[in-house]
Amino acid sequence: MSGIIGSKINIRGSGRIAKLGTDGQVLTSAGAGVAANYEDVAGGISWQAIETGSTMTAVAGEGYWVNTTSNACTITLPASASVGDTIIFADYDRTWGTNGIVIDSNGLNYQSDDDTFTVEYGTDGLALSITYMDATQGWVPTFDDAVTDVPVAPKQGIFGFGAAGGNTAVTNLVSTAGVIGTDVTGVGTARQQLGACEYGGDKGIFGYGYTAANVNMSNLVSNAGVVATDVTGVGTARSGNAACAYGTDKGIFGYGWVTGSTYTAVTNLVSNAGVVATDTTGVGTVRGNLTAAEYGEDKGIFGFGGPGDLATTNLVSNTGVVGADVAGVGTGRTVLAGAAYGTDKGLFGFGSGYTGVTNLISNTGVVSTDTAAVGTARSGLAATQWGADKAIFAFGTTGSLTAISNLVSNTGVVASDVAGVGTANQHGAACSFG
Repeated sequence: MSGIIGSKINIRGSGRIAKLGTDGQVLTSAGAGVAANYEDVAGGISWQAIETGSTMTAVAGEGYWVNTTSNACTITLPASASVGDTIIFADYDRTWGTNGIVIDSNGLNYQSDDDTFTVEYGTDGLALSITYMDATQGWVPTFDDAVTDVPVAPKQGIFGFGAAGGNTAVTNLVSTAGVIGTDVTGVGTARQQLGACEYGGDKGIFGYGYTAANVNMSNLVSNAGVVATDVTGVGTARSGNAACAYGTDKGIFGYGWVTGSTYTAVTNLVSNAGVVATDTTGVGTVRGNLTAAEYGEDKGIFGFGGPGDLATTNLVSNTGVVGADVAGVGTGRTVLAGAAYGTDKGLFGFGSGYTGVTNLISNTGVVSTDTAAVGTARSGLAATQWGADKAIFAFGTTGSLTAISNLVSNTGVVASDVAGVGTANQHGAACSFG
């Protein structure tokens, strides 16, 4: 076999070989344990220097970290092998999904197929161990699994814009320890009643809002927390909208007040490059002054709002599709805030009537009943994720503007007040970045 040329194509690497025992152990067809885990397979292997080339030749008894950041790699196996010979390959930089590896079995069989078959692996984070069984079976995978749980980089957050006597564009960064920084001079058009969300996995965007009229402009936030100048608006100008991330690297703005007594349910998707799309026809009850949060690692939820004090919610799929109304749970209210926490859950909190109650959101998007208030009851505040799995509420009004904040643990517990930092304001927005 040479490269990916062969008379037949047989793609491998997406599942397990043979069958799995109830404890996850890889079994042969006879049921005997081949390898309980990767550590068992790797025992006695001599690990080599990192491979970065487009081709390489493997040697029995050795392990290889294969770095395909710049190119795919074709791996040629030994021309002869003895029963029990083992070789291990591992994805060095989690790039095999983009640039995979192709295995040339060099005249020997591979999992009972001759070398006219193409054997390729293209899963990020994969570790592969192959052992030579006999002339009939040839090389057989004894471990073929991807490490899907990778370290989560701690997030920072940013609060921005709002009303502080007049409209403002001032921002305040939140550190990876949940500490709010002092005012950063505003960039972009000062406004209030806007939305914000993460996009691209590590950046953010503020969008829409109210100046002396509703607007549809946006401002991108870099992965260092730097706010960019205005981007020309796309979609229906409105205020009192909400936004959240979805699909691991995209975002969505939705709902809001248009003019007079007119509210909308239109949404605007945000690409993983921060580009806001034109209006998508609204789904669910038209309303404004609502909130939104990410949940389930790749989905979102819009909730609450007015006119009136609603508790209605609408789920957002991991492709950005908004679902029909879900009957409200908890105290209906407006001008509240929402954020993700705990890596796959979310919460809504505070709101009109100067309340401090919160409502947790499960990793399946189910909103719970009210949790008793902690901290100063207020409305018109904002919230964002920070760290790897925590959240923070900050700013708002109690009848007087405030800058106090409340941290949220990775189990959704809201802490008591932290003294305010920065200019007290209301009707701003917040998102994570970094």
